[in-house]
Amino acid sequence: MFKHKGAHQYTWYQDTLGRRSMIDLVVVSSDLRPHVLYTRVKRGGAVNQSPPSERLADPSVRGVFNSHLRESFNQIPREVWDIESEWTMFSSSIVDAAIRSCGRKVSGAGRGGNPRTQWWTLEVRDAVKLKKESYRAWLAWGTPEAAEAYRQAKRTTAVVVLEAKTRVWEEFGEAMEKDYRTALGKFWQTVRRLRRDKQLSANTVYSGGGELLASTGDIVGRWKEYFKDLLNPTDTPSVEEPEAEDSEVDSFITQAEVTEVVQQLLGGKAPGVDEIRPEYLKSLDVVGLSWLTRLCNIAWWSGTVPQDWATGVVILLFKKGDRREEQCGFRPSRGTLDQLYTLHRVLEGSWEFAQPVHMCFVDLEKAFDRVPRGILWEVLWEYGVHGPLLRAVRSLYNRSRSLVRIAS
Repeated sequence: MFKHKGAHQYTWYQDTLGRRSMIDLVVVSSDLRPHVLYTRVKRGGAVNQSPPSERLADPSVRGVFNSHLRESFNQIPREVWDIESEWTMFSSSIVDAAIRSCGRKVSGAGRGGNPRTQWWTLEVRDAVKLKKESYRAWLAWGTPEAAEAYRQAKRTTAVVVLEAKTRVWEEFGEAMEKDYRTALGKFWQTVRRLRRDKQLSANTVYSGGGELLASTGDIVGRWKEYFKDLLNPTDTPSVEEPEAEDSEVDSFITQAEVTEVVQQLLGGKAPGVDEIRPEYLKSLDVVGLSWLTRLCNIAWWSGTVPQDWATGVVILLFKKGDRREEQCGFRPSRGTLDQLYTLHRVLEGSWEFAQPVHMCFVDLEKAFDRVPRGILWEVLWEYGVHGPLLRAVRSLYNRSRSLVRIAS
């Protein structure tokens, strides 16, 4: 009805799988339709459109999920394809089955999001509709009676909305209190989601020369420059990698092994670029597990893995304050001796006044971002990792790449 450019006709893209969809819809009641002259969607809103995976705990929903996946499995040919084609078929089928069985999930529409939208009930809608009709009548006639009717409708609507909001917040509080007593993990998960909207994003980013960057373009450019240098090193030492054995693969991965590993997956984890959550894999029945076993054996026999398996998503975690002034160690002229001297002075003061001292030591792993892969292969070789297993591990790094998520 309203013509837009091609870039504005779709509001959600998935480059890896080549998907695009229109997820932002404008719903207008029939009585207001003649007054709508133009619509425009402002892109960039933080909306979570992933299927609510917690619904798969319901046996009926899980049955529907596996039935949809079984339909897709019956359509694939029995001969073995290349690993990319097989994985694309599997990943798209399992995500589609999750959407068809669980539906879409929009952040803010449930108890885990923002409960302020749940107060919109039929009673509130009718009160708001009556207020709008009274307002139009007042504009059309301009009589004192019409003005009084509008003021009365406005007061009634305010009372109805206040009662609805109060009732929703009371129900939300009761549910949170129940979760605190019976499901403490769910309680803190809800608290974190509510606090997430209150936190201000830290845009304190400095250029390579130490200048504070303010514009979004400069900040994104600086992050691109930083990760390009970090993830694409040019000064790595050249190490002669062990030659791969040309032995044939005479073993295969059994479905029992795949089932055991899948059941050990931890739920509640963020998906990768393939959008597959651990709950999807843990909900697979015999047919779905056989399909996953087929994929693992294709990767085992061919010595290659899908590109999605070798693609990581890097999320920036900002600390409070100015990190340049707080960190000691791994920085010129600011070693750990400065921190040791400060600790020594604190202990002396505590001993002087007989005050207790509590110390917390945090062991930060992965202090070094770059590990020469040639050395890694040599270590695996010395530990007896040869043949197909070494080739499978190396295939995860041959085409590895990382995607950096900046500003959502």
